[in-house]
Amino acid sequence: MSFKDQLHSGKFAVTAELQPPKGTDLSELYEYAEGWRNRVDAVMIPDLQNGIMRLGSLSACALLKEKGMEVIYDLSCANRNRLALQSELLNAAALGLKNLLLLQGDPPSMGDHFDAQPVFDLDVMGLLGAAKRLQEGYDLVGNDLNGKPVFFVGTQINAAAQGHRLDLELMTMEKKIREGANFFLAGSIYDPGLLENFMKKAAHFKVPVIVGITLLKSVGMARYISKHVEGASIPDAIIDRLLKAPDKQKVSIEIAGDLIRDVKPLCQGIQIVPLGWEPLVPILLDQVGL
Repeated sequence: MSFKDQLHSGKFAVTAELQPPKGTDLSELYEYAEGWRNRVDAVMIPDLQNGIMRLGSLSACALLKEKGMEVIYDLSCANRNRLALQSELLNAAALGLKNLLLLQGDPPSMGDHFDAQPVFDLDVMGLLGAAKRLQEGYDLVGNDLNGKPVFFVGTQINAAAQGHRLDLELMTMEKKIREGANFFLAGSIYDPGLLENFMKKAAHFKVPVIVGITLLKSVGMARYISKHVEGASIPDAIIDRLLKAPDKQKVSIEIAGDLIRDVKPLCQGIQIVPLGWEPLVPILLDQVGL
């Protein structure tokens, strides 16, 4: 069953993020993907996440697709102008990649090439619009295409927004749906109450929402995320569990499992972000019966 069919059927979907290598050795990429076969419904490959130079999402997705994996191709605005972005979308279509995650992207200054210049010729709304126009058979300046792509398009939302930010997020969500968004990925959630509030207010959109679940590897990591990542405030109770745990890996799995159980009734799927703990993904899924 395709990822699109999975969401449209109403069946709870499980996806996982897999970083491509910084180089051409694909052995770990294949090893981890094989370990997830028949356990996750799709593998998402990030596009130069955090401004770190790596193998591209396009080639990694194409290679995994050849091995029979369902993949989500990640494309961001940070490092390409509108010509390159449209070309990359056509490249994806030519390679049979239908599932897209279109993002604003991370500025290069936060990564390992500090002198790299950001592009952001389009913002994420413009990129969504470009994908929509290509599927309608023409490019951003109105030129006709010789053959048009078909995509299942996702983009990101902040489902932990509160107050005025929540109202703005819902308005943005509506605009993204008009620009062709078929599903949404919510950044990692640590407070299910915030997600519940968001989902109640967004229910009338009737668009699937996938919720991020990050494996917290340390207290330091949890505190950094809580302080610096927008929409990712981590409750003190979770940080205390990590602080007191003699086995950080074990309690991280337990925390993630508790979060999955809490968010499962509220959303249409999860995306596990293992951050180097890829072999633990099946263990986590066993713990929560997925």
